[in-house]
This record gives sequence, structure tokens and C-alpha cells, in this order.
Amino acid sequence: MPATSDNPLLAAWTDPFAVPPFGRIAAAHFRPAFDRAMAEQRGALDRIAADPSDPSFDNTVAAMERSGRALARVENVFSLLAGADADDAIMATEREVAPLIAAHRNAIFTDARLFRRFDDLHRRRAGLGLTAEQGRVLERYRLAFVRAGAGLDDAGKRRLAEIVRRLATLGAAFGQNVLADEQAYALPLETPEDLAGLPEFVRLAARHAAQERGLSGGHVVTLGRSSVEPFLQFSARRDLREKAFAAFVARGDGGAHDNRGFIAEMVALRAERARLLGYPSFAAYVLADAMAKTPGAARGLLDEVWAAARPRAVAERDALQALVHAEGGNFRLAPWDWRYYAEKLRKARHDLDEADLKPYLALDNMIEAAFYTANRLFGLTFARRDDVPVWRPDVRVWEVKAADGRHRGLFFGDYFARATKRSGAWMMSLRDQEKLDGEVRPLIVNVMNFSKGADGEPTLLSFEDARTLFHEFGHALHGLLSEVTYPLIAGTNVAADFVELPSQLYEHWLDRPEILRRFALHHRTGQPIPEPLMARLVASRTFNQGFMTSEYLGSAFVDLDFHDRPEGAVEAGAVEAATRARMAMPDEIVMRHRPPHFQHVFAGEGAYAAGYYSYLWSEVLDADAFAAFEAAGDVFDPALARRLHDYVYAAGNSRDPAEAYRAFRGVLPGPQALLRKRGLVV
Repeated sequence: MPATSDNPLLAAWTDPFAVPPFGRIAAAHFRPAFDRAMAEQRGALDRIAADPSDPSFDNTVAAMERSGRALARVENVFSLLAGADADDAIMATEREVAPLIAAHRNAIFTDARLFRRFDDLHRRRAGLGLTAEQGRVLERYRLAFVRAGAGLDDAGKRRLAEIVRRLATLGAAFGQNVLADEQAYALPLETPEDLAGLPEFVRLAARHAAQERGLSGGHVVTLGRSSVEPFLQFSARRDLREKAFAAFVARGDGGAHDNRGFIAEMVALRAERARLLGYPSFAAYVLADAMAKTPGAARGLLDEVWAAARPRAVAERDALQALVHAEGGNFRLAPWDWRYYAEKLRKARHDLDEADLKPYLALDNMIEAAFYTANRLFGLTFARRDDVPVWRPDVRVWEVKAADGRHRGLFFGDYFARATKRSGAWMMSLRDQEKLDGEVRPLIVNVMNFSKGADGEPTLLSFEDARTLFHEFGHALHGLLSEVTYPLIAGTNVAADFVELPSQLYEHWLDRPEILRRFALHHRTGQPIPEPLMARLVASRTFNQGFMTSEYLGSAFVDLDFHDRPEGAVEAGAVEAATRARMAMPDEIVMRHRPPHFQHVFAGEGAYAAGYYSYLWSEVLDADAFAAFEAAGDVFDPALARRLHDYVYAAGNSRDPAEAYRAFRGVLPGPQALLRKRGLVV
């Protein structure tokens, strides 16, 4: 084990931007760094709790904010590597430290001495002369103590600590099981017939995946979305589509990496936690501190959208089944057929297929498109930096500056799939913005799983890949543009059903003609996307929305069905089946995230547990917000962009999210703009 003095996680980071020295960090450094950082924070908090002077904002709230900086930087580096570059040593460390960190955090927020100081300040807040931001921070801290169980008796606190620690262990194991299933599977494409129907870009991706697994000269399909979904979309081999799809939807469902028992235990523990804290269900506990406020309100939105989406999904299914019969197929449409025949139908209806679009969607150009949009809206500029430490050689870094030249932070892009990276796409922070003791600018990361182009060839994206890039960059801007004083409310530390607003809103700029004409350039000729092709792309934006809305809503409903119950004992498969039956979900559509691999809800801290509905809740807001730009006649309208910056992207959690949105838009919207956006209104 390395000596503390030699541990780069505990030493000063001497890079000009104080970036972690990734080249010197090893898995063995993390446990001693966590132990040291947790001990330091516990000591600082003990001093706050034992302070004989009367509580003040500075000696209690601000001191609390200062106490966890060392732990935050260790935890942020570890979270990045555990998600984006997890070898066996990192995964072993995750299993070891996850329950320790959870127990540490729980001990802080159930400390009766600390709670008394915060509670005392909260009662006297009107006479303390606090700024609006300080008042918000005090309010959020007191609420965190209450929701963590600071008011419980000793027996309740002990049981809550056991629950929190066990949930952390289960969350780490759940995510590692999914990753193990993804790493273990590869569908070989061994003959020319196995490649039938696959465009060149899909073949190249399959060849690269084979090379990464040491199978030079072959082709394989993996369980990453960027690999399996294009295969399902284009492969003419129905038998191989079925094999790939079956493996894709069975991640974590049986075998050596079975997550179903973990789900049952986690749901039961979450329900018990909610009861200890006085809530009828875990969903009621979670949503009490969200915009929705109640499970009934969340379900109400889901029900309203499902009522419009289900008829569309059924009509789409019938159209695809008719296409099967028209081609002479004597079989019923199955889930592994949907993407294949939907691609054929899109070609027939809109004269558009992915192979037409992909040559115009080079990764580098789409990155520049996202940067250009940020420049037009917020005045930001992005300069490539090759002198900043990174965790993998192909990770890219840009310095971000404001229009006046001020440094605003660093942006890291980790774009390519690899075996050590969990699937999906996400944004995270290596350091949050704050100004408590001077200006601290953020280090923001986007992680993707795009299939890398062949040697010497650009990486080409599907339109959904490009949308994902814009989505995650919207999250990144939420972190980069943050302008608050206190870390607790910085950047994306907002309500779960508000956090997706900046990301989903940003997607709207991708398919604007102003962006496509400038950045959708053919990767060989440099020619812009032809106007007729762009028009067909825009016209097809609501194609297949019945399917897309259905697979999302299935996951959103099943999340609530797990967690909106007073008792937690469940069998994962039975809950999934009951959800589908109640929805009358078409058999041909599978939930976007089936429970055994539903990492949003069950992996790690389960950040979206009882909150997966929030993507749709935020979409109500983002559809309404972009409608304001459209109504202004300029999608870069300066006055609207300024308000968007001030009240959404830069404001963090400095005010209630409903108040923040009203400050930007004037009123909270209903779902009509969302339904129009998805083409679900006739």
C-alpha cells in the first residue's frame, strides 16, 4: 500500500488547472485516500458540532461547506474511473469503499449535534441578515438532515445506517453485474452472410469491436447500444437479430450475474427507509423534494402522455406488420424486428435512412456544432488543450472561456466505447464551481460510447448519437456556466425532475437548419447536407415516436411501480409483467431499461430511483422553453438566451426550480408542447 506522502490523491495537484494527475494514480491509492479524507471531514465536523459559540452562518453552514473538499476530489476521480475505465482493481475497490462512503455520509446527516445547530439557525433565519443564496443553502442543509433521519431516535438511526450501508453494497454489485454481462458477450459475424444488410459504417464498427477483443480480421456485435442498435436496425439476418436482442435485454437477468435478488432486497430496504422517515412509500419520500411533489402527480403526467402514445405505437406496429407481410414474411413482428422494419418504413415514407445521414454526421463536426451553439447562446469559446492530464489517450480537453476572455473551466470529452466503460452516456464533474473562498472553476466531463471509426477514418454518428452528444453537452453547460458561491447548490445539484431541462432543451438546436447547414458536412467531400435531405430529416423527426415514447414510459412506470408501495417485497419479473399488463403495452416493444439492467434506478446510488419519470417532466419544460425561442423568430434570441443563462444554466439550485422556470418563462407549462414535439397531437 502506498505511503500517504506518495499518494497523488492526497498531494497538491500542480497542473495549472489543478487537474488530477491521472498518469500517477493507481487503484491502490484510493482506499488510503478515502480513509484520510473521511477522517479529515469527520474531524472538521466534530469541531463544528463542539463549537461553544452560538451557531452562525459562517461557523456552521459555511464551515460545513468547507469540510468535504478533500473527500469530494477523491470521490469524483474514483467515480469517473469506476464508470469510464474500470479494471478489476477499481471494481474491487468500489465494492470495498461504496458502503464506507455511504456510512460516512449517513453519520454526518444523522449527527444530532450538527442538526441542532442547523435547526437553530433555521428558526432564527429571518433575523440573520442572510442573502437569498445563503438562505437557500441553509434551507437545503436543514432539509438534508431531516430527510436523512436526524430526528430519529437512536434505534431508528442505527437501523437507517444499516440500510444505507447495505444499499451502497447492493448498488455497486448491481452495476458491476451489468458491466460483467456486457464484457462477456460478443456475437461473432463469421461469414459474408452474417454481414448481410449491414452498411459499411456498421461493418467498420463491428470490425473495430473485434480488434479491441483481440479478434483481428473478424467482426463482432457487443452489447453497447452504439453496437447492438445499429445491428438490429440493418441486419437482414433475423436469426442473428434475435440472438443479439435476447442478450441485450437479458443483461443482469439470470446466470452468474443475476440482479433480480438485488432488486428485491433494494426495493424492500428503500421502502423500510421511507417508513422510518415517516413516508408511505419510497416514491413519496423521493418526490416530496422534487417539482412533482407526489407520485400521483408524476403518474398523472405519464398517464396523459401514454394515452396519446399508445394508439400511435399500435398504429406503428400494424404498419410494420403490414410491411413484413408485403415482403412475404409469414411471421408475427417481434421486438428484434422493430428497428429493422422501422428503418425500411422510414425509407419508404420519408426517403430517408441512416446510411444517407451518417456521412454528414462526423463526430468532430458535431462537437463543433455543440460548441458553436454555446457560443451563439452564451458567448463561450472552446480551445483545445493537449497539455492537461487525462485517464485515456483518446480523451480530449478544451479550455472554456467567456465572451470577455475569462476562464470558465475545462471540458473533457471521453467519446469512445471500450470494454472497461459502462454503457450509456453521462456527464459528471471532477470539480464543481464555487466562490466560497475565492473563484473555483469547474472540471466537467462528458462520457459517451460511440463506435470509433477505422484507422484514418472519422467517427460517424447516427442522428440519435448526435442527439446524445448535444444532450450530455447541455448537462456540461449546466456545470460550466454555474455562478454561485456555495458548492451545495452549484451546477447540476438541482431537483431530479429539473436537472434534465438544460440537457433536453439543448437537443433542440441540433436539427435546426442553422446548425445542420454549417456542420452537417460530408466527411469525404466537405459538402453540406443537401437541402432536400435536411428537409426529409426534419419532416421525419416524429417518426417512430410511438415506439420511442412507449419504451421510455414502460421504464418510467415500472420504476414507480417498484417504489410507490408501502411494502418492499417484490419479484422483479412479476412487477415488470404487471406494469406491462396495466399499460397494455404492445408485446413487440420492450422497456428501454428492463429492471435487471436498469442502472439509472438500481446501480450505484440509484440517482433516478423513483425519479425516472423526470425525463418526461423536464421535457414538458424543454418543449415549452424552445417554443419561446421559435416564437421569437430567432433560435438564438439574445434576450431569451440571457434569461436562460441567468435563471437556468447559471443559477444552480439557488432558488426553487418552479420559481426558476417562471423567472425564465413567466409561467409553468402543461404537456401540450411536449405532445406536439413528439407528434402525439393530431
